[in-house]
Amino acid sequence: MRKLHLLLLGVCAVPGAASAQTFSPERIKADVAFLADDLLEGRNAGERGYDIAAHYVAAEYQKMGLKPGAGSSYFQTVPFVRVDLDKAAPPRLAIGGQTFANGVDSIVGPTPLVANQNEEVEVVFVGYGLEAPQFGLNDYEGLDVRGKVVAYLYGTPAGVPSEEGATLNANRSKLAASKGAIGTVLLFTPSVEKLISWKDLGASTAEGSLRWVEPNGTPHIENPTLRVGGVLGPKAATALLAGSPMDWPTLLKTIENKTAKPKGFAVGKKLRIQRKSTIKKINSANVVGMIPGNDPALANEVVMLSAHLDHDGIVPPVNGDNIKNGLMDNAAGVGTMLEAARAFQASGQAPKRSIMFVGLTAEEDGLLGSDYLAHHPAMSGKKVVANVNLDMPVLTYDFVDVVAFGAEHSTMGPIVKRAVESIGVKLSPDPVPEEGLFTRSDHYSFVKKGIPAVFLVTGYGGEGKAKVEEFQKLHYHKVSDDMKLPVRWDVGAKFARVNYVIARELADSPQAPLWYKDNFFGDRFAPNAPKAPKP
Repeated sequence: MRKLHLLLLGVCAVPGAASAQTFSPERIKADVAFLADDLLEGRNAGERGYDIAAHYVAAEYQKMGLKPGAGSSYFQTVPFVRVDLDKAAPPRLAIGGQTFANGVDSIVGPTPLVANQNEEVEVVFVGYGLEAPQFGLNDYEGLDVRGKVVAYLYGTPAGVPSEEGATLNANRSKLAASKGAIGTVLLFTPSVEKLISWKDLGASTAEGSLRWVEPNGTPHIENPTLRVGGVLGPKAATALLAGSPMDWPTLLKTIENKTAKPKGFAVGKKLRIQRKSTIKKINSANVVGMIPGNDPALANEVVMLSAHLDHDGIVPPVNGDNIKNGLMDNAAGVGTMLEAARAFQASGQAPKRSIMFVGLTAEEDGLLGSDYLAHHPAMSGKKVVANVNLDMPVLTYDFVDVVAFGAEHSTMGPIVKRAVESIGVKLSPDPVPEEGLFTRSDHYSFVKKGIPAVFLVTGYGGEGKAKVEEFQKLHYHKVSDDMKLPVRWDVGAKFARVNYVIARELADSPQAPLWYKDNFFGDRFAPNAPKAPKP
C-alpha cells in the first residue's frame, strides 16, 4: 500500500470530517510503556499490578472526557474465586485399582464444585464427543452415559470447517452434561501434543483457575453437573482401554486417518478421582468508558471496542527475568484502543451510536472478564450491536493488511473492508483457519450472546507472516514480550487509525450489523435475530 509519510513525522492525519485528528506514536508508546513496565508485575488479574493498570486506563478515559460506562464508575467490579489444589493433599487418579501419578501419567486440576472429592465412576468412550449431523457426527448414538464419565478425543475429524469445529470443541462439555454425564476426561493423543506439551498442560492446570461469581455467591460454571475431570496420558489411557472393543494402540492407529470417526462404547472399567481444592475470593475490574451517541434513534445501540488489559503476572525466572510484561499481548491492544478513543473526542463529531471502550480483565484465565460483561451488561437501557476486539497486534513491521477474524460471518465484513480500504489498508481472510482463532479471544463471549463481532490483528501481507510467526515462536506468552522488542510506534499509530475508522463506520452506518442467513454462528447463537443474505 501507499506509505503514510506523515507517520515519519510522528502523526498521521485522518481525512474527511476527522481531518483535525492526529494519531500519536509518542502517546501510544507512553501508554504501552507504562502498562508493560516491570512495576505492574505482569498485570495478573486480581493482583496489584492489574489494579494499577486499571486505574491508569480509567484516568486516561477521564482525561479525554469519556463518560463512566459502568453506572457512575469506570470500573465494573468482577467478583472471582480462585481455586487451587490443596498442596497438603496431592490429587489421585486410579483406574482398576492402579494409580497414575498426577503430572506424570494423569493430570487432575482443582474444582470449585467439591472441596473434598473421592468417588469412583464408570467410563464410556464417546469418540470425539460431538453431535453435528451436518458433518456426519453423532458420537452419542446408542450410548448411555447417564451418571458416568465420558472419555473423549480432542478436535474433529477432517472435513469440519475450522471455526465451526472450534465451536463444537468449546461446547463438548455442555453436550456431555446434556446427555447426563457427570464428568469428562481427555485422552492425550499426538494431535493434542501438537497444540500443547504434556509438561505445559500439567503446569497450567497446577496453577489453579479463576471463576466469576454469581450474585447468589456461587461460582459461575457453565456445566455444574460435570464434577469429575482430568487428562489421561498414554499409560493411563492404555490401562483404561485395555480389554475394551478398541484398545489404545488400535485407537491411535485408527485416528491416523484424519477422516476416521471412532464409534463409542462402554469401557467396562471405573475411574476413581480423589482431590482437595481450596477457594479464595478476589476482585478485579473491567474498565469501561463511553461516548454517548447523538442520534436519538440510534444512541441506545452500542458499538464496543474491547482489549484485554491483563497478562500472566510473575512467573518462575527465565534468564533472570520473572515478569511476563505482555507488551504485544495486550498492552499494545489497549494502547491503540485508547488512541482511537482520543480520536473520537478530537474529531468534534459525536458518533450516531454510542461507543463503549473496555479494558477487560482475566482474558488469560479463560475470557472471564468478557464473559462476565456479556452476562452482566454494564450499561442499562442500551444494547451492544457490534464488537471489535483488539488482541495482540504485532507492531514490529509496517502492515499492509489487517485480518478481522469472523468478518465473513456477518455484515461487519463489508463494513470493516470499506473502512480500512478508505485509508489504503487491505482486509485479508483468515491466514490460519486451522487454529480456530475466532473462538479464542474476548469477542467470542459476545458472539455467544448473539452479537456480531470481529477480532482485529495486523495481517500477513508483505513481511507480516514472517514477523508474526517470529513473535509467536520467540515471545508469545514469554518474559521477552517487553519493551526490548523492536516496536514500530508509528505502526501503532496506524493500527489505532484502523481501529478508529472501523468504529466510526460501525457507529454511523444506518443499519446495525446482521448475521448472514444460514451462518453457523448466527443460527446457533442468534436463531431469532434478523439475518442478511450473504453477498
